[in-house]
Amino acid sequence: MIVTRFAPSPTGRLHAGHAFSAIRAHDFARAGGGRFLLRIEDIDGTRSRSEHVDTILRDLHWLGLAWDGEVVFQSHRLPAYDAALDRLRADGLLYPCFCTRADIAASVTAPHGPDGPVYPGTCRGLAAPDLAQPHCWRLDMAAALARIGRAPLDFDDSHHGHIRADPAAHGDVVLARKDAPASYHLAVTLDDAAQGVSDVVRGEDLLAATHVHRLLQALLDLPVPRYHHHPLLTGADGQRLAKRHGAPTLAALREGGADGIAFAESLRRSGG
Repeated sequence: MIVTRFAPSPTGRLHAGHAFSAIRAHDFARAGGGRFLLRIEDIDGTRSRSEHVDTILRDLHWLGLAWDGEVVFQSHRLPAYDAALDRLRADGLLYPCFCTRADIAASVTAPHGPDGPVYPGTCRGLAAPDLAQPHCWRLDMAAALARIGRAPLDFDDSHHGHIRADPAAHGDVVLARKDAPASYHLAVTLDDAAQGVSDVVRGEDLLAATHVHRLLQALLDLPVPRYHHHPLLTGADGQRLAKRHGAPTLAALREGGADGIAFAESLRRSGG
């Protein structure tokens, strides 16, 4: 059975770009007689707000989108993240890192990867790390790749074809943040597997992250879904719609009396 999901973070109000992605995931599931799930990614304790959850639910109803089953909250899944981290630590694949973003940006040995500066490995191999100090947990990428050996790290994407994953380009990624119990990479990979997501429908800005997710699936013996990284919705200036760019919110449109069903249809016609 086809199972898709929409997984917003309640750190602000949704805009048309979110709506476009939610509609794509919803319609893909419905066209195949499958299930469309809603997950709230709310483990960013410094930015997540309960009032944004309520707004997200109202926005989706306004668009005419209905999900199947109960809403899943990442904040209820912390034991699953802890168990995965414990497993990776036991396998010798994680190490604590005490560096700040400024430390990494200032490092002359930090090359650039898909998401900016790649961690130069400063804390890898520390003899006696003081875990009482604030720290994150990083995946030792070289050790992880050695663990899976020659196992193929491939995935299929309906827009980009068959892809050989290259997680090494991301370096030693963070799997547990200083300010959150799990990173996006770890949480989304575990959640999709736990919810039986067969088809991940999301924006192409997350295509690069899929290379890391494919590695985690191999390390944690998780199934590999099919991927559908769709083009991003852009504004009149050609830039992708984003919260930080002040894109109009769905709540503002809804509160202004706009017709949500008609708005959703306009997004469907746009095609990205």
